[in-house]
Amino acid sequence: MEKRRTSKSSSKPGAQPKTLGAEAWLSEAWRALSELGVEGVRVEPLAARLGVTKGSFYWHFEDRAALLGALLDDWEQRATAAVIRAVDERCESPRERLFALIRMTTGAPEAPDVEHAVRAWGALDPAVRKRLHRVDARREAYVQALLVAVGVDEARAAMRARALYLALIGEYTRVAHGGAPTDRATWDELVQRMIER
Repeated sequence: MEKRRTSKSSSKPGAQPKTLGAEAWLSEAWRALSELGVEGVRVEPLAARLGVTKGSFYWHFEDRAALLGALLDDWEQRATAAVIRAVDERCESPRERLFALIRMTTGAPEAPDVEHAVRAWGALDPAVRKRLHRVDARREAYVQALLVAVGVDEARAAMRARALYLALIGEYTRVAHGGAPTDRATWDELVQRMIER
């Protein structure tokens, strides 16, 4: 796609140009991805939804591929790195961290749609699938390390981390398709069973 850095303009003569930051474009791109899939993440429709010209987009992103890359970076940062950091900062013991992690990840209202959309995208794009594998491995490794820290042996911790993660991904899929979220007591019971030696 052609690289452009144009001045922002408005459709009304003499009106002040409407300026948007990169975060607004990312937010609208997430909505489009969740509602329409990756093919729905296109510059012109996004600009129309935001009420700006395409020129506004090119202040922040070189092209559509850059926007898609930014979406993946944003997802990995907010849905993995930031979650791990928040759990580690708020809780001292590995046991507390496990309970906090499941509460945080099951309590994020946007998580089911976002996770479902990224996984559907990964089914179509090998590069996205590779990123998914890396993120999945990081998430499972974090849970496994916490289980080992509470006294579960390494091999059993790996199996339990996988089982807990599969339960979470299943929950996201179920909720993304209209199912009611699982109650907190059920998740707490599952975590409690995971930490038993």
